[in-house]
Amino acid sequence: MSTILITEFITSQALDFLSQKYAVIYQPDSYSRRFDLLKLSSKVDAIIVRNLTQVDQELLSSKKQLKVVGRLGVGLENIDLDYCKNYGIQVFPATGANAQSVAEYVVSTAVVLIRGLLVATPLTVSGQWPRSKFIEQREAHGKTLGIVGLGNIGREVAKKASAFGFQCVAYDPLIAGTSVSIDELTIPLLGLEKLLNQSAVVTLHLPLLDSTKGLFSGQTLDLMQEGAFLVNTSRGQIVDEEALADRLRSGRLGGAAMDVFAKEPAKDLSHFAGIENILLTPHISGVTFESNDRVCDVVARLVDQALGKFV
Repeated sequence: MSTILITEFITSQALDFLSQKYAVIYQPDSYSRRFDLLKLSSKVDAIIVRNLTQVDQELLSSKKQLKVVGRLGVGLENIDLDYCKNYGIQVFPATGANAQSVAEYVVSTAVVLIRGLLVATPLTVSGQWPRSKFIEQREAHGKTLGIVGLGNIGREVAKKASAFGFQCVAYDPLIAGTSVSIDELTIPLLGLEKLLNQSAVVTLHLPLLDSTKGLFSGQTLDLMQEGAFLVNTSRGQIVDEEALADRLRSGRLGGAAMDVFAKEPAKDLSHFAGIENILLTPHISGVTFESNDRVCDVVARLVDQALGKFV
């Protein structure tokens, strides 16, 4: 019987599914105990992780029988993909399984930022009744939403945002042509600089690569429209947080929603202190009850199918 180590949270349904066929070691906090993690994974056929488990060469090199890595999510920067490829270890992310949840987060936060609603509660609770402050706020309808990265999530964002009244444009260096058809929509493809110049809201959906790390530097942020908004649900290291904070504090940019950070778990975000129109969330845009079920189910079945070939 093959053995599977699961190092972070998985749903009970997915756990039961795997436990019926395999010897499952479920240690959802083992990612934080490196010595125990290395010991637990020494003789397993598969390992299932989220984003906090570092599946690096040290972990992989001594696991002679490891055949499969399942990733409960889509980002793969915590997994040494080159090593896995060289040694025939298959890696299965939950591609597309959380796209609906992330897209909802993007569109809803974009509207909240445009309307300036983040400051309404503390002002109203304090008794100020700041109704006049919001008369100058704008509608989301008709605004241009620039989607940087038009993969599974970016396409869901385009569909939901278009239904809400946004005019969507996109930048994706991997897609040729001048436009992309998504269902009944036609999304114009622009160069990055042109997209930033035109968009009232910019949302990021890029993988963390050498080419994207630090892409949204201060220089890139300055290409955005005056008063524009940034939403980042991709990877924190793509955005220079200090540069973003400076431009939010000065009013050069109108607001931001940040679900991902350069270091996670994020322990020090003091550079964002005192900025009103910013939403900071702990990497939860893709984490809902429904998406978690889909992610866990998809990965459990992919791991099962892969291990079945070795029986």
